[in-house]
Amino acid sequence: MKVVLFNGSPRKKGNTYHLLNLVMEELKAAGIECEDIWIGREKLQGCIACGECIENDDQKCTIQGDNMNEYIQKMLESDGIIIGSPTYFSDLTTSTKALIERAGFTTKRLLKNKLGAAVVAVRRAGANHVFSSINYFFLIKEMIVVGSTYWNLGIGRKPGEVLEDEEGILTMKNLGKNFAYVLKKLKD
Repeated sequence: MKVVLFNGSPRKKGNTYHLLNLVMEELKAAGIECEDIWIGREKLQGCIACGECIENDDQKCTIQGDNMNEYIQKMLESDGIIIGSPTYFSDLTTSTKALIERAGFTTKRLLKNKLGAAVVAVRRAGANHVFSSINYFFLIKEMIVVGSTYWNLGIGRKPGEVLEDEEGILTMKNLGKNFAYVLKKLKD
């Protein structure tokens, strides 16, 4: 069993990183292989609606010059996908949005029945929109969305400050446990 985690924060070891690590610790403790991928500073082009991925039907985006096809392949090979983003003006980061757009078109129905979960870092407000945007991707791809004891978010401004958010920490740990539980049930 393998889960791929995408970190869409421009800060390599910012709050999104810490939240994803809390989830990943629980997954690893349950014996699940994890791969974390930092996309936050990559120049990922958003979808240009050329339609070539649909016409070619090869699960590849025809835009060249970035690692998107590698990331799409990792999604296809995984059993679960966790996407994390900080909240920027009540929205996703551009790299997170590009990942969702291009993977959305190229994967057709091939993500169906995989697990998905959103992880959101926020300073104060706007996280629900980010949380929803990521989950909309999972839902339109017919994935199984895993939740926790609260919305999957942690509150903090400075890098590492989310580690002072007790409820956020508990939420991430429970998310990791819930994700592992559902994944194991699906694989039985």
